[in-house]
Amino acid sequence: MAALGTVEEKLYDLHFDANVKGLFFTVQKGLPLMNDGGAIILTGSIAAIKGFPALSVYSATKAAVRSFARNWINDLRERHIRVNVISPGHIDTPILESLQQGDALTRMKEEIAKAVRLADWEIRMKSRKRSHSSHQMKRAISLASSFSSMAVSLKSSLRH
Repeated sequence: MAALGTVEEKLYDLHFDANVKGLFFTVQKGLPLMNDGGAIILTGSIAAIKGFPALSVYSATKAAVRSFARNWINDLRERHIRVNVISPGHIDTPILESLQQGDALTRMKEEIAKAVRLADWEIRMKSRKRSHSSHQMKRAISLASSFSSMAVSLKSSLRH
């Protein structure tokens, strides 16, 4: 964790080498070994979707993972290889203890959990809006189709 003004190149390289460069070349090297119709599952993070303080470098690496998946879907279409990203929220692991100790660790975990709950709520609201909009669109298309069919039937019956 490092705020924007305190990020050093070593930290930046560490994150991008592991989460972006390492992932990219691992998948690239594994592709010749994969069967057509296989699946690639990448580990993303909610940090790619929701901004967290002092996690801009890590978040950017996870956004790159999402971007890879979106592009690789098209690159691997002919081989019928699926590409998915799992983006979990906060997972309480011992690595957090290397970042903070005592009360500061407790506060950090609470802040992360709160931010994850908020991000989850925002994602659900966006999903509902899309779902509602999609439902309205389907209904409008269905009604238009029905009216079109009725018009064809009426026109046909008027001819006879």
